[in-house]
Amino acid sequence: MNFLNKALGTVFFSGYAPLAPGTAGSAVVALLYYCFAAQLDTAGWVVVLGLVFVVAVYTAEMLARQWGDDPGRVVIDEAIGFLVTVAFLPHGFWMAVSGFFIFRVLDILKPPPARQLEALHGGWGIVLDDVAAGIYGNLLIRLGLAIYQGGITHG
Repeated sequence: MNFLNKALGTVFFSGYAPLAPGTAGSAVVALLYYCFAAQLDTAGWVVVLGLVFVVAVYTAEMLARQWGDDPGRVVIDEAIGFLVTVAFLPHGFWMAVSGFFIFRVLDILKPPPARQLEALHGGWGIVLDDVAAGIYGNLLIRLGLAIYQGGITHG
């Protein structure tokens, strides 16, 4: 079970990247999203987000007990954050790329309440700040799509 926790919590060991493990983990999830999420409908997204969220909180908690508070190797929180960023949006290469960059910026900046959520205990604090960043990212992409598609007019 410890091997499985480490494999999932580090997003298939991408969290061991010597530089920017959160970025490495996000890149792995962006690639997985691009390769496998094209057929997800609303129900599929709900299942994926629910499952990844539960696994993220659990594995982050278990690994934090082993490695200390919010260890850098634990990047499953970036997985759920990225997935929230692109959830329920049109699937495609540019969505994966834009979601990746927007999420990473927001995860680093941690706009309120993300920074406050980070202070929660254990797996909850590790994961919920990334979920908050993902929600902001999703809303920003929706706004960008609305502007690009002419849904918002000037005047």
